[in-house]
Amino acid sequence: MTAPAHARTSADLIRAEEPVLAHNYHPLPVVVARAEGAWVEDVEGRRYLDMLAGYSALNFGHRHPALLQAAHDQLDRLTLTSRAFHNDRLAEFAERLAALTGLDMVLPMNTGAEAVESGIKVARKWAYDVKGVPEGQATIVVAADNFHGRTTTIVSFSTDETARAGFGPFTPGFKIVPYNDLAALEEAVDETTAAVLIEPIQGEAGVIIPDEGYLTGVRELTRRKGCLFIADEIQSGLGRTGRTLAVEHESVVPDVLLLGKALGGGIVPVSAVVARREVMGVLGPGEHGSTFGGNPLAAAVGTAVVELLETGEFQRRADELGTVLREGLEALRGHGVTGFRARGLWAGVDVDPALGTGREISERLMREGILVKDTHGSTIRLAPPLTVTADELRSALGTLEKVLGQAG
Repeated sequence: MTAPAHARTSADLIRAEEPVLAHNYHPLPVVVARAEGAWVEDVEGRRYLDMLAGYSALNFGHRHPALLQAAHDQLDRLTLTSRAFHNDRLAEFAERLAALTGLDMVLPMNTGAEAVESGIKVARKWAYDVKGVPEGQATIVVAADNFHGRTTTIVSFSTDETARAGFGPFTPGFKIVPYNDLAALEEAVDETTAAVLIEPIQGEAGVIIPDEGYLTGVRELTRRKGCLFIADEIQSGLGRTGRTLAVEHESVVPDVLLLGKALGGGIVPVSAVVARREVMGVLGPGEHGSTFGGNPLAAAVGTAVVELLETGEFQRRADELGTVLREGLEALRGHGVTGFRARGLWAGVDVDPALGTGREISERLMREGILVKDTHGSTIRLAPPLTVTADELRSALGTLEKVLGQAG
């Protein structure tokens, strides 16, 4: 007979997962049992500063009181109707999200990958119904080193062989060009192009920030060539970079916006496709849907998230604390850090490979009470909750300096 979960140690629980859970993750060996704000606690009571924030799903920290209250209140009233009926929470959620993003119509979904898949479907439908592309010939141009999700269609246009290998045959209809290369994009876009789909900042690739003017160039090119600009802001959006959306750093408004992660407040999966009316308007009844998409609980939490962002407080915090983050990383350059890329409270940090892999550095930081995650090679990413304090951020950077010094 197995012991109850609360009586099992971290090591017990990690061992217990091995025979019963699919091995599609390689998590750090920490078992989180409680959390509050920017801090988590394992089953033994050890505390850790969370510098990953669920890949931006926890932008507002763990268990933000306003978000918890919205969820509790809705749980007492209504959680699910399916879209076979209307519910009293969905209109406000869509109205406020559209206003926040400067677009017109919202397609609510659940996960980020669902938002990407839905955006692809909307773009193809628009290409056939509005642009006049011959049926079955619509293409979408994407960037190399992208990360948009894990479905079979999405991995079809990934350049990460770990994500692709063994999962073919792949979905046709995509062209891959180098990121941050407007000339290559210009060459790839033709009369069959429904959309250009890019991340304004490539998160999984190591927080890759394009040159100034790239997003403006993508916007101008797509307008001139008569195709859509789809911005995947599932990781970069909703305050992370010091703006509501990362495209705002160049004052760009895409035709289609993909949101997720932080939209659910770290409580429920909530994603959305937000688009111009003439684009989203191509969908008719029965052509797309989701049983849980737009459910009352998700709409209530999503509305509370939008309400937090409407104040501008979290965008300002990310912008101001981003200066602390960049200054701290700059001080480590040449002292174990070979380079970094940062915008707002988001950074990809390249560690000297002689000091260890990204995984090894992450494990050393974990032992010192700091949780981060590697991306590729010797690169780690930092994305703390936007509720982190300047002192907590400086403490984390001090711990990174200590770990790098010990490794050297």
